[in-house]
Order: sequence, then C-alpha cells, then structure tokens
Amino acid sequence: MIVWLNGTHGAGKTTTSALVQQLIPDSRVFDAEQVGGMLMDITPGLPWTGNFQDWPPWRPLVVETARHVLAYTGGTLVIPMTVLVEPYWREISAGLAQHSIPVRHFVLHADQDTLRGRIDGDAHLGPSTFRLTYLKPYAEAARTWLHREAEVIDTTRLTPAQAARQIAEAVNGRGLPGGPSANSSE
Repeated sequence: MIVWLNGTHGAGKTTTSALVQQLIPDSRVFDAEQVGGMLMDITPGLPWTGNFQDWPPWRPLVVETARHVLAYTGGTLVIPMTVLVEPYWREISAGLAQHSIPVRHFVLHADQDTLRGRIDGDAHLGPSTFRLTYLKPYAEAARTWLHREAEVIDTTRLTPAQAARQIAEAVNGRGLPGGPSANSSE
C-alpha cells in the first residue's frame, strides 16, 4: 500500500510523513523528490521546464521505484510529495493501479495565511520565494480537483503529530468521521 501525503509547501508533509511512518507497522518513507533530483543530475541537463515533475520520465520512474521497493520490502510506503497538476496525479495513480498497488491519498491542507507564515518562519529552510509561488497553484488545485481526489486533513490548527495520528487511524481502519473531507476547510 501507498500512503501519499499531498499538499503544498508548508502544509507539513515531510514532518508528518516521518511520524506516520512510526505509526503504521512495516512502513517506510519514500521521498519521490529524490527521483527528480536524480533526473536533475543528468548531464548535460534535461530541457528545463521549471519543475522536474514536468519531465515525462519523472512520473513513471516514481511509479516504478515505488513498485519495486514494495515488491522487495512489502509493507507500506509513505510518500510525501506535492502533485498539483491533475494529469500528473492521474498518470501516477493509474500507473500504481496497473500494478494493483492500493493508494490512500491524503492532502494536508492549511489556509493561505498559515502556509505563508510557516514558509516565512521555516527555521530549517528559511523563507523561500520558490515555496511561496506554489500557494496559488495549490489553492486552484484544491478548488478544482485535489480535495475531491483525497482525504483532506486540515493542519491549520493541528500539530504534525495530531495530523499523523489522524492519517494512521484512517489507514488502520478507524477512519475519518464523516468521510474524506470531514476535516477540510477550503
């Protein structure tokens, strides 16, 4: 199984994924961004598009890497990765489905002011114009398709530990009361 943690920068994906991994037996964190990093290391470089997710090899390589890791280890992969382009999400989820890999897709959501504050106040990465540029595309994706495609966890007032506990309870069969968007606030 894959537990995919989606959402934009500042939502808490990286921190929450490490905590989810501790709460789901036999699970591992797979950072799909590293696949993009590998592609970025090709020399001479691939034609730059502004985002490695735009490169056609990235999406099937994420699917194949996840598939092979799961075949080797079994268990659950927790993947913290922002995917805001609907056709890209469809390609990834269809690729995983072709290999009969179940996916629990969660979106870690927070309101725009909270996200901006988290990005500006990030003690590890520091303020980031790059990360801020994804706030508007995230809001558009959330409004048009993303929140319908996932179980939404509103992290605006949750600690990462609380969000991780909600995800683990949903995955372990204790569910989110009221369905996928019970904790959503758009």
